[in-house]
Amino acid sequence: MEMLAKSRSFLLFFLAIFTIKFGGALAAWLSAHATFYGGSDASGTMGGACGYGNLYTDGYGIKTAALSTVLFNKGNACGGCYQITCDATKVPQWCLKATSITVTATNLCPPNYALPNDNGGWCNPPRHHFDMSQPAFQTIALYRAGIVPVLYRRVPCQRSGGIRFTMNGRDYFELVLISNVGGAGEISNVWIKGSRNPNWEAMTRSWGSNWQSLSYLNGQSLSFKIQTSDGQTRTALNVIPSNWKFGQSFSSTVQF
Repeated sequence: MEMLAKSRSFLLFFLAIFTIKFGGALAAWLSAHATFYGGSDASGTMGGACGYGNLYTDGYGIKTAALSTVLFNKGNACGGCYQITCDATKVPQWCLKATSITVTATNLCPPNYALPNDNGGWCNPPRHHFDMSQPAFQTIALYRAGIVPVLYRRVPCQRSGGIRFTMNGRDYFELVLISNVGGAGEISNVWIKGSRNPNWEAMTRSWGSNWQSLSYLNGQSLSFKIQTSDGQTRTALNVIPSNWKFGQSFSSTVQF
């Protein structure tokens, strides 16, 4: 009991330091659990339900996680960032003390209704669960733990470079993958404007971080307005040149 009390005091002190470092207005710490997937090199985490594809070129690397059904929120959580630490007050033997990691939501951890929530169905509603990349998990806990209780909270995303746009789809169906978004990270609204159109057109979320337009925009330079879940908006003017082709990606100089 004495060791458990010391562990709890240490963890509270540790979390207080992080609150001071990142700002007192950050979200409160919440309880969840974490597992891992994707292999020791995280190669198995590429792609996924957010549609990012190569997580290195899209700006996320190996510090990623698949979210349980509730947290994923039908793809609205894609791109959001979470600070996670192993809860050493519950499993001190498995946690790496005084460590935390910030991960990006890039995938869905699908529910498994054939298994109970507390024995294999970790990502079933209403559980809050992070299936982290293996390298990310091993920064906070030992590999052989398999699953650990964690504390987590939403934090701002720090990104290198500008917002990235990848053009997919076909004529009259532009499917734009938007990645490497800083700030809140989660995209809530997108507008697109071709150079021959004076008006902004609202796009709709197709799936994950893919947004669609049903206009014919071939042969035009394209501009975008991005709004994140905290209400912040950035405009990337003429980020895509008029000679663009489907399958190409372009990076803006704009970032949150």
